[in-house]
Amino acid sequence: MKNLSPSYLKHQFLIAMPHMADPNFAHTLTYIVEHNANGAMGLVVNRPQELNLADILEQLRPDVEPPASCLQVPIYLGGPVQTDRGFVLHTSEKTYQATVALDGLSLSTSQDILFAIADGVGPEKSLITLGYAGWEAGQLEAELADNAWLNCPFDPEIIFGMASDKRLNEAAKILKIDLSLLTSQAGHA
Repeated sequence: MKNLSPSYLKHQFLIAMPHMADPNFAHTLTYIVEHNANGAMGLVVNRPQELNLADILEQLRPDVEPPASCLQVPIYLGGPVQTDRGFVLHTSEKTYQATVALDGLSLSTSQDILFAIADGVGPEKSLITLGYAGWEAGQLEAELADNAWLNCPFDPEIIFGMASDKRLNEAAKILKIDLSLLTSQAGHA
């Protein structure tokens, strides 16, 4: 009998299947930040909110007028957990007070990265979210077994090089799948 080690999905994309019923994840593309025996954490990368960086900075530095460029920096809904907490997924040329390296990317959670982005000295490319997606031990594996998700290799161009409404379908193309051709009904053999 083979001893199989678990296959974890860190640094991959999760593609919500068309039949995903949970409104928090329907039609989403999620980047998996961490996945191990204790659970998983990810950031939804294709759901912009009605907020921009200027809105956030008005709360963090009320006496400083945000630069006009901050109006063009969208804030994404990263998931339903801790929606008042910010996460910045970014290229790794710089680190900040709270930065974790992720296979060629970085994740920062301290305010200094937001100020750096606003001041034009931040990372070359970044995506800012409020909240994250979290799964308890075994939960994501069970959802994968129930055909709620597809997973595919991560491609930074999908996050940093294209409009948010194109990201889900582009990730599916990595698997040579057209999501519009999949049924919205779950099936089990």
